[in-house]
Amino acid sequence: MSHTESTVSYSDAPTQFISVAGARFAYREVGQHGAVPVLMLNHWGANLDNFDPRVVDGLARRHRVIAVNYRGIGASSGTAPLTIGEMACDTIALIHAMGLARVDLLGFSLGGFVAQDVAVREPGLVRKLVLTGTGPAGGAGIDRVGAVSWPLMLKGLLTLRDPKFYLFFTSTSNGHQSARAFLQRLKERKAARDEAPTPCAFLRQLQAIKAWGQQAPQELSRLHMPVLIANGDHDIMVPTTLSHDMARRFPNSQLVIYDDAGHGGVFQYHDDFVSKALTFLAA
Repeated sequence: MSHTESTVSYSDAPTQFISVAGARFAYREVGQHGAVPVLMLNHWGANLDNFDPRVVDGLARRHRVIAVNYRGIGASSGTAPLTIGEMACDTIALIHAMGLARVDLLGFSLGGFVAQDVAVREPGLVRKLVLTGTGPAGGAGIDRVGAVSWPLMLKGLLTLRDPKFYLFFTSTSNGHQSARAFLQRLKERKAARDEAPTPCAFLRQLQAIKAWGQQAPQELSRLHMPVLIANGDHDIMVPTTLSHDMARRFPNSQLVIYDDAGHGGVFQYHDDFVSKALTFLAA
């Protein structure tokens, strides 16, 4: 693996590959080598170009940040798993293959499910957890992500907008402005962009999300690592009440809820979120 210089921004970071558990995983890394790295896990249907460069670069000012694709997504080979557990096992195998003894995990949405499952399976591997726009196994409403999303995806098609405009942000003028700015940031990388997820991978991930919403709750009270939980106050994809639920169940948690913000609240308030996340990771 090559070491990425800290001067490289995420939008210019080369895509690298590592072979683990029968698949070739694509990842990009930026930032400072030294302390515990931050591994970033992204949302349903996301590839490496869907990580917000402001969040990645903000964290990379003080940390080595590694953004990864799931199996079967973007330039990663293989077939997208049908369970969060398989994605968690892939993530654990990746961490070991990269020679990392411990990591901080930042998971957004689906990535937050995977991050929790990694922590449950191998708590000694995870120093700190940052869970954004996400919810616990068995959380009410998670199995309805598809039902909530399809109409807004169709609206995106009909209005020629990226569905994230409607799914991740509120319908206020503030939400619309933040959505436009976020979607513009995702276009900052001009060369060597990642491959779009296939419809098959997209649907398989949705099955994994639905199964996570229907499985038995996990014993989060057993996990004693520090946890930072952040969301918008109006998350229609993974209901905001689930962020409050997780904050009650993790014994060492902090909760940040952003006003007039949706599922992508941490992108809308990226400066504040990065500031809070850096403080949390440094404590």
